[in-house]
Amino acid sequence: MTPQAVRDPVTDQNSTDRGDVAEHWIDGEWIGSDAVSESINPATGEVLGRWADGGEAEARAAVDAAGRAFNTSLWPRDRNLRNRALLEMADRFDAHAEEVGRLVTMENGKKLAEGMLEGTTPGLTLRHTAGQALTDTGISAEVAPGQWFSTYGEPAGVVGVIVPWNSPVVLLIRSLAPALAAGNTVAVKMPGQTALVANLVSTIIAEVGSLPRGVVNIFTESGNTGAPYLVASPDVQVLSYTGSSPVGRIIAANGAPTLKRMNLELGGKTPMIVFDDADLETAVPLLVAAVTTFTGEFCMTGSRILVQRGVADEVRTRLAEAFESVRVGDGLDPDTDMGPLIDKANVARVDGVVEEALAYATPVVRGGPATDGVLAAGAFYRPTLLEVDDVNTPIVQKEVFGPVATFEVFDTEADAIARANATEMGLAAGIFTNDINISRRVSREIQAGTIWTNTWAAINDGFAEGGYKASGIGRLRGPLAITEFQEAKTVVHAIPSLPV
Repeated sequence: MTPQAVRDPVTDQNSTDRGDVAEHWIDGEWIGSDAVSESINPATGEVLGRWADGGEAEARAAVDAAGRAFNTSLWPRDRNLRNRALLEMADRFDAHAEEVGRLVTMENGKKLAEGMLEGTTPGLTLRHTAGQALTDTGISAEVAPGQWFSTYGEPAGVVGVIVPWNSPVVLLIRSLAPALAAGNTVAVKMPGQTALVANLVSTIIAEVGSLPRGVVNIFTESGNTGAPYLVASPDVQVLSYTGSSPVGRIIAANGAPTLKRMNLELGGKTPMIVFDDADLETAVPLLVAAVTTFTGEFCMTGSRILVQRGVADEVRTRLAEAFESVRVGDGLDPDTDMGPLIDKANVARVDGVVEEALAYATPVVRGGPATDGVLAAGAFYRPTLLEVDDVNTPIVQKEVFGPVATFEVFDTEADAIARANATEMGLAAGIFTNDINISRRVSREIQAGTIWTNTWAAINDGFAEGGYKASGIGRLRGPLAITEFQEAKTVVHAIPSLPV
């Protein structure tokens, strides 16, 4: 199978002779589109390559191909095949890890170390989930003499996956792996902002020889016609979406007429709670990383820093110094602490949010657009820290999706809990304390799906990830992930007793 042409992130040359337009991977073939768009490096403004810009027609083709594969191949019934294919896919991603990492850095803007996580993490997730393909066997019991009950999971059918641009490889695999392990076939919508990454991922998956034709289908669009088709189509049985809470609500409403299963991993306003007894040498660097990692374009960004009054002055001073010393620049530069936002439109959007907040918030570090020298060509934004008291203000309540954090002071444990729970979000939270009793009590009361103590952003494929409240529906990773893509079936057998 000939790989699709993509711009090689090391040599900047076309990697094959298939032409210079990155295409969709549908039904085991490379498919073009009438529309062609350009991919832009957010650090330099330079054109990285051209890509076929799809829409509803490509979405329909992807769903049709997935439906045929589900109905005609052994994939839904052969768990050994699924195990082999997922392990082979893991090997292929590992083989391309550096290429993926560098291309993510160039097209998304992340620092290279962060981009490399996109290259090295998929293999881990795929191997973990490959094991679930073999071990997910259900339960069975003789509940009364001669009466046997069995409950087991069956693949739901065609799964639609809508992937965001902020971590396009990791978040694709987080949904794709359990959907495949469960025996489903998949139609994936990838984002136009990282279209060349999408094409490279498609090339890697196309190399998996044990994967039947049409089991995985991937299209990319910059508009909004293909994704709504996945949401509304009666031929899609499960929809997995990662993105903002407002869009999640629209997806839930538009998918409701079909009563399809929904897995929604949505926005966050992660409170990072620093108690008086916290080790500030540990806490402060993590607080800074929680705002600047992925340039704050992360659903688990630590965008609310809550500090107990006894250490508030010291933490405020340390954070101000740290924020002001963050070096923004091209993610390929080893001296860069934080890369650009995804594009200049988001620089303007984030700065507009900050400007509005300055009507009621006190700037500890103003930050803002970085336009000096070579930075002027890119979408750079220096980190911002705003002190607020009122938890009902927009800067506290709404996800910014950029390197912007609020600084809030609390007095008591109960005050910290009330503040942490004051938004509609509930994806994650962080606690900094040396008292295990405080950690346990506060963890129990915070309404969030993942809570860290004295660390941040620790995620493991063996444990569930997802949100409370407006941060989503369902869980990915861990033992629950595969169930998001299954129907549960109970079979009962009445077995006559042997004649006496």
